[in-house]
Amino acid sequence: MSFSGKYQLESQENFEPFMKAIGLPDDLIQKGKDIKSISEIEETGDDFKVTVTTGSKVLVNTFTIGKESDLETLTGEKIKGVVHREGNKLKTSLKGIESVTELVDGNTIINTMTLGGIVYKRISKRM
Repeated sequence: MSFSGKYQLESQENFEPFMKAIGLPDDLIQKGKDIKSISEIEETGDDFKVTVTTGSKVLVNTFTIGKESDLETLTGEKIKGVVHREGNKLKTSLKGIESVTELVDGNTIINTMTLGGIVYKRISKRM
């Protein structure tokens, strides 16, 4: 199953506590909590380009499965990381945050980020 496509955020859990834990300022948390971000994923073999647009903020990450890449975090920091694929899941670990993006069916992506005891879950549907 291919991840390629555009997905719009439908629901999320623990947005505010997670964003506070990673150090995002309160004003940005308040601005971002109700925005339905759009994720566009381009998959070509093991190469991925992921563009997430949240209001005026655009985050773009390109990576190849199993190879070290520079990945931008939610706070705008660039960190070297490796994304692994396990079936319909993409997994990486950046600065103590475990991220799993799962294509649960052809139209739904669930992204779960865990930091300590805080689990931030985003559910997006194909547009």
